Amino acid sequence: MADLDVLRGLIEKIYDGATERRRLNAYYDGALRLAALGITLPPEMRNLAVVVNWPRLATRSLEERLDVEGFRLAGETGTSDRLWGWWQANNLDSRAPLGHREALVTGDAYVVVGRRDGDDETPLITVESGEHLHADVDPSTGEARSAARVYAADRNGVPQRATLYLPDVTLFYELRSGGFVEVDAVEHDLGTPTVVPMLYQDRLSDETGRSELLDIIGLTDACCRTLTNLGGAQELLAVPQRYVLGAKQEDFVDKDGKPKTAWEAYIGRLWTLSEEDAKVGQFAAADLRNFTEVINQYSKLVSAMTGLPPHYLGYSTDNPTSADAIRSSESRLVKRAERAATTLEDAWERGMRLALRWIDDTDDVPRLETRWRDPSTPTFAAKADAVTKLVQAGIIPKEAAWDMLGFSPEQQAHYAQLMASDPLAALIKSVGADQAQQLTAPAAIEA
Repeated sequence: MADLDVLRGLIEKIYDGATERRRLNAYYDGALRLAALGITLPPEMRNLAVVVNWPRLATRSLEERLDVEGFRLAGETGTSDRLWGWWQANNLDSRAPLGHREALVTGDAYVVVGRRDGDDETPLITVESGEHLHADVDPSTGEARSAARVYAADRNGVPQRATLYLPDVTLFYELRSGGFVEVDAVEHDLGTPTVVPMLYQDRLSDETGRSELLDIIGLTDACCRTLTNLGGAQELLAVPQRYVLGAKQEDFVDKDGKPKTAWEAYIGRLWTLSEEDAKVGQFAAADLRNFTEVINQYSKLVSAMTGLPPHYLGYSTDNPTSADAIRSSESRLVKRAERAATTLEDAWERGMRLALRWIDDTDDVPRLETRWRDPSTPTFAAKADAVTKLVQAGIIPKEAAWDMLGFSPEQQAHYAQLMASDPLAALIKSVGADQAQQLTAPAAIEA
């Protein structure tokens, strides 16, 4: 009964956060219409409503700079082939970015570790959304004390299955006669649930994670209002109004004597009037630049809040465009990406250590670190030049240069194989670079 109480409590937590999660997802998807923002529009203007998707832009721009390239175990010089093989076997090249994005949008995602059927050498590692999974997190360690996942919902949205993750066992339930009944159990004796929270935190008090969208939701709403007002102004004020003085009614009838519609009369290319003293003129069209200036101001505020460069948001600055200027404008976004990587890598490192403990059946797990791709955007030539100088100065070895240049583990293994087949490379490796140079240098000719 105690386990069922834990399961019910965790499922209630899933439902408690569902409303806020749907709101954040709607902002990310650009699906939150102006009616939901409290804006009253005449029926004729409803088709002019515009939703600008800055939340998706801000999230994707940050997430696109978060790419895991491998894991390095303590005492090893290169990327762990074993851990990277697990990464590839679980399709985490494509699934991990989705988990990062989920954590940025809603504040939380989860890494779940399990066993594969028929494969005792490769763990099953999945990334799950907080929409169907919740963990009770110990604030002192950041680890899960228990977790529950619901799935297999029917047409009414009622989940038919659930999984309860406890420190030494994982329990599986089915919904029968209005209540969950335990149908299976997997004991692992790891002393911790096989669920690792991936929380995007900005402060110590963000115990359940914090959405990256919260800072720009208000600015997004304000810009949506302005764009909708701009659409209405275009319909009503952008076309200059015309006036006619001294005209007769028959001047506005067609060849059959039927009155022209107001639109036909207005767009007539050539107005001919029977009255000699009649005058035709037009008022100046409304200047809509005030709307665009307000939108640009909102864009600048979003840039200030998110660190997005001006060219990401479609406005220009007084600084001339150059490679150095672009890198300078991206410096804050790069730093935010580095901070995000530091926050999110805890989940991957804990998940991989948990997988090692489970597969190897040992508590003696070495330290490991996550290798991330460089979030900055230098040119490859400039980066290669800097790395070459470090190698020539003896500051870093050649293998470290491959890491800094962003070569994948597969590329590094391929290049190492190619170099091993080179006789000169083999000679340098066996006798040293200085001696190899003496052996291969031509004899000096004495004068």
